[in-house]
Amino acid sequence: MTLPKTPSFRLDGKRALVTGGSRGIGLGCAVALAEAGAHVVIAARGHEQVDRAAAEIAKAGFSAEGVALDVTDLGAAAALFDAQGPFDILVNSAGLARHSKTLDTTPEDFDAVSEINVKAAYFLAQTAAKQMIGRGGSIIQISSQMGHVGGLDRAVYCSTKHAVEGMTKAMAIDLGPENIRVNTICPTFILTDLTRATFDDPQKREWIDSKIKLPRVGQVEDIMGACVFLASDASGLVTGTSILVDGGWTAG
Repeated sequence: MTLPKTPSFRLDGKRALVTGGSRGIGLGCAVALAEAGAHVVIAARGHEQVDRAAAEIAKAGFSAEGVALDVTDLGAAAALFDAQGPFDILVNSAGLARHSKTLDTTPEDFDAVSEINVKAAYFLAQTAAKQMIGRGGSIIQISSQMGHVGGLDRAVYCSTKHAVEGMTKAMAIDLGPENIRVNTICPTFILTDLTRATFDDPQKREWIDSKIKLPRVGQVEDIMGACVFLASDASGLVTGTSILVDGGWTAG
């Protein structure tokens, strides 16, 4: 009998681009990929932040560098791919949330959130995919549980994340013949510096705790394994789908 062999979770020799990778979930993904052996390029708007994040990863003994990038500048994004690519892995963690009640949403907020969460996400994936032709690759969008359900004061945010889920499925169909896999990771509320104000609000914290079925809230570390899985050969037949890291929020 020949036993099956578990596909590798290692990423040695791979190059990964992580946008929004200087803090929070993006930083967690960058660290996870670097720990698995990839060379990680961290891209975010703040030059000082990306350099610091890359330096800390390198200090820990892994391979990373930082590049300043505004993902809404499609020309700058294309130039980054030309200069640094091709990448085997794209993790798009850049995103924006401006929450408001449906009746209070302004066109300016709608456009700002859509520009980053939908348009930039689409064209980052497109640019990465063009370089992956003939070599394959993994595109991972950091979406949200709010791409599968609705939420209080989140009509705009939910609409953008539902859009990401839709584009991911369609891109997976288009790019599958090229062995390019496209998936999303959909976190629940993850405790970070950016979300701390939400967790500190007693009414919002009660809402979060009532929805998460496990007896704790999400941590950045909860996302890291899912990212390595989707980036590696261990998920070789996984495309066009979502990993919901939501503590059971969307279960009902």
